[in-house]
Amino acid sequence: MRLAGIPPLAIGFATVGLVLGFVELLLLLGLLNQFVIPLPSAVLGSFGRLFAEEQLLERLMMTGSEALAASVLVSIVGISLGVLLYKVRILALATEPWVAAIAAAPVVLAYPLFLVIFGRSAATIIAMGFVAGLAPVILKTLEGLKGVRKSLINVGLSYNLTPSQQFWKIEFPAAIPTIFVGVRLGLVFALINLIGVEFLINFGGLGQLINDLAERYDLAGVFATIVFVILVSVVIFAALERMERWLRPGR
Repeated sequence: MRLAGIPPLAIGFATVGLVLGFVELLLLLGLLNQFVIPLPSAVLGSFGRLFAEEQLLERLMMTGSEALAASVLVSIVGISLGVLLYKVRILALATEPWVAAIAAAPVVLAYPLFLVIFGRSAATIIAMGFVAGLAPVILKTLEGLKGVRKSLINVGLSYNLTPSQQFWKIEFPAAIPTIFVGVRLGLVFALINLIGVEFLINFGGLGQLINDLAERYDLAGVFATIVFVILVSVVIFAALERMERWLRPGR
């Protein structure tokens, strides 16, 4: 059945509201354990307390600054390495399987090594986010450049473009949609590891807040902070999508 005239966003909010209402009912009836899952109404009511008492915005700014630093490094280094592998085929053949293996590896488990190198500081968190998010950007950049249609390349050749002009005017713009997929994946990996390391080493930001609330057994606060992280991620994804549309050729 088609819901004509109803905005998708409204349908999404209505679906989330129905699910939360159903969970609330199950908790009130005792079919779900309130010692494991807090009431959704209590989670929503915790936001005001988190902003007022737990400095949620200040912690967001701290995690956000770390995520921004890691994201800039991931984007610049990842795209550059992807271009390098595209240009040097023998290097791509030698290293691409290893890069894919790193993408699948639980990098967060290496945090003790990063603590030894950088100490218990923001540098450790940024470095972990950078390493975790690098592989998807490299692989998607390489995939995007390899997938440029032959007809586009032939157009460039017909205009006698130099290799540099061919790359910057045709190949790279055509690969931007795929590259942005890699950037989004890299940001997801980086953000997950950033907050995970903050939680593990109990140092600053939203991860430390989740750790503090968990140690106090403040389930409603823990779930509210996690929801807040999800909402921030949605906003970041929407911003990246708009940026991709702006950069995409023929917009």
